[in-house]
Amino acid sequence: MDARYPASPLRVGREARGFTLVELMVSLLVAAILLGIAVPSFRDAALSSRLTGYANDLVASVQVARSEAIKRNLTVKLCASVNGSTCAAGVGWEVGWIILAPRPSDIATLDVVEHHQPLTEEFIIEEAAGLTELSFPPTILGTTPATFTVCREDPVGKQEREVTVTLSGATSVEITETGECPPA
Repeated sequence: MDARYPASPLRVGREARGFTLVELMVSLLVAAILLGIAVPSFRDAALSSRLTGYANDLVASVQVARSEAIKRNLTVKLCASVNGSTCAAGVGWEVGWIILAPRPSDIATLDVVEHHQPLTEEFIIEEAAGLTELSFPPTILGTTPATFTVCREDPVGKQEREVTVTLSGATSVEITETGECPPA
């Protein structure tokens, strides 16, 4: 010991050491328990966020289609689309969707106003009546009513979102926990 630096009364006869094996094992055990509790909660939160995002995307597309119909004073379509340019029959909405609106100068020609990309593989959107196309007239009533279930197919999650489109074009989203995602 150096004479210039007197020994601390707290450190007399004891050198600084690291953790003991028992302390390390207890720390690892506590960390493992905390991870075991946190990981499922994180997965549920991530699933909830993805489902809400997809449901909100669908709601936004319904609102855009409705506003385009009013703005153009013409009927606008929202439909499932595999290629992003034409409507597709007999497919689920998870393949993506488009909004088709007639040109004001040539109503026989339909333009794609908006295109939504396909959902990631494990998520699906199923319309209760099997509709792959909704129509939005420029009037207050006459929208094709629909009920969509946004869920995760594999592995089936306990969370789902149900998007409802009314005859007037109003939309609502409800959180459900049936855990019965329709088969794709």
